[in-house]
Amino acid sequence: MPETQTTAPYAAALLRIAQGIMFLAHGAILKLGTFGLAGTMGYFGSIGYPPVLGAIVTFAEILGGLALIAGFATRWVSLALVPLMLGAMMQHVGNGWLFNVPGGGWEYPAFWTVTLLVQTGLGAGAWALDGARLSARRVAAA
Repeated sequence: MPETQTTAPYAAALLRIAQGIMFLAHGAILKLGTFGLAGTMGYFGSIGYPPVLGAIVTFAEILGGLALIAGFATRWVSLALVPLMLGAMMQHVGNGWLFNVPGGGWEYPAFWTVTLLVQTGLGAGAWALDGARLSARRVAAA
């Protein structure tokens, strides 16, 4: 068996779990814990979005992060999180490329967008509920 066939599921899992942890931390610790839901909603309102979008993004990051960690509906969750990253990128695009500029650059959300698209293509990989569901279906069909 070629080496990539044996390592690819673990690489996909590593990417998926890392993304999940980052989304969970960004939604729960940064948005809820640091700024609070009202602060996050206020920030979204201050940059021209409906404040409720701040709550939607917060809970999308938390629920999306948990789903990625668990490997639940990985392809769909990864794809659903792409618009969040595109929105973040659009907020930073006027600041320039690098994140070290005032207001942050757009390279970080652009990179996140790419990793989510890669995860969409790879699927959940190892240690995922997606794989457990597929295995259960195969057993039931046999």
